[in-house]
Amino acid sequence: MAEEQEKKTFDWLPEGMEALADGEYDAIIMGTGLKECVISGLLSVQGMRVLHMDRNDYYGADCASLNLTNLYKKFNAGNPPDNIGSNRDFNVDLIPKFIMACGNLTKMLLHTKVTRYLEFKSIEGSFVYKGGKILKVPATPEEALKSPLMGLFEKRRFRNFLLYIDAYDETKPETHKGRDLTVMTMKQLYEEFGLVPDTHQFISHAMCLQLDETHMNQPALATVKELQTYCYSLSRYGTSPYIYPVYGLGGLPEGFSRLCAIHGGTFMLNRDVDEIQYNDKGEAIGVRSGNEMARAKFVVGDPSYFPKEKVRATGQIVRCICFLNHPIPNCGDQESAQIIIPGPQVGRKNDIFVCSLSNSHQVTAQGVYIAIVSTKMEGDNPDKEVVPGLALLGHIMQRFTTVVTTYEPVGDGNSDKSYISSSFDASSHFEGDVDDLLSLYKRITGKDLDMNINADSVEADY
Repeated sequence: MAEEQEKKTFDWLPEGMEALADGEYDAIIMGTGLKECVISGLLSVQGMRVLHMDRNDYYGADCASLNLTNLYKKFNAGNPPDNIGSNRDFNVDLIPKFIMACGNLTKMLLHTKVTRYLEFKSIEGSFVYKGGKILKVPATPEEALKSPLMGLFEKRRFRNFLLYIDAYDETKPETHKGRDLTVMTMKQLYEEFGLVPDTHQFISHAMCLQLDETHMNQPALATVKELQTYCYSLSRYGTSPYIYPVYGLGGLPEGFSRLCAIHGGTFMLNRDVDEIQYNDKGEAIGVRSGNEMARAKFVVGDPSYFPKEKVRATGQIVRCICFLNHPIPNCGDQESAQIIIPGPQVGRKNDIFVCSLSNSHQVTAQGVYIAIVSTKMEGDNPDKEVVPGLALLGHIMQRFTTVVTTYEPVGDGNSDKSYISSSFDASSHFEGDVDDLLSLYKRITGKDLDMNINADSVEADY
């Protein structure tokens, strides 16, 4: 009886319907993917009342980390073999990505103090595929002089290029050396230093993390900043510029969810959204789940929660999750690594990404390694698309393949109060996805997220 009295009623509730949770919120967020959880955490910290829903019974949506049983269940692969390890030893990412140590996602983790809920370890190696070989990516002038990626004279030119990049400061014209990088293209900048096309390719793809060649004819400044972030991140940890949370990426959305809950957010897992409700102006005003409804000033979510006319397809991504009983060959027996295969090296437009993890990051049982190969689809045969990546792995014990269609919002959300994130890209890092997240935050709040924080350490309790 007391429960019935506690159920809130509102004038806007149709007959026979009940209030969902507290009924009225500032924001309703659908899906507990990383982007949605970051947004709910940031909004709740600002004092907004947030209702966060997910159709799954676990956090993370498409970027969840699954144990062995759930992974085999998701791919309808039967029961896991007994010899692979125990269920609790595995935290396998559905969308594997590494974090740039001094990049924008790290700044967000520090900005929100979510680092206190997580432990990070560096990734041991960063490699690039060239001429049929896996080669370590040099990112310091000293490493460059030892690298087999280039001949002797090219090494010197590359070293001079890195010294220029290291010294360059957008606000200090004396560091520009007469070059206006808001006008000069990346191709022209490479040529200014006498670098050959092969060197352009590995710098752009393996260090600046460009996905294709379009940046070459665009102003160099944005790409130079990405290279600076890479080099700064590498100098922070020494082995590679990447870090990764112990126990898998699923800890990231959980951390931001905890932030939201601490600030009064309401979470409802295993609760699907049957309908997003709109007013006469076409603005989202709430959601319906079964016979319960909630109202909000706006809604946020991943593309899967919105009507088809609100999103458009941007392509398809193939991802292969592979179990190995050995580290990836020719990577110096590294327990964790990233290999970037520039598309032009294997006759493709889009790069292929290979990342590997092991028990050192608490995502597998001892002696089992995970390697994930991903790329944007260019044809209609997923297996063919990932052949160059799979060929680097050696013997594969078990393989799970997914092909997903990626989406982006048609509008910016301001006219219909429906703020939609884009699907995660094919790369094995978060840099492009964080750009989308920052854009989503600005569309919702009307202001840029303050990223002026030093990303030097994710180990301290800020």
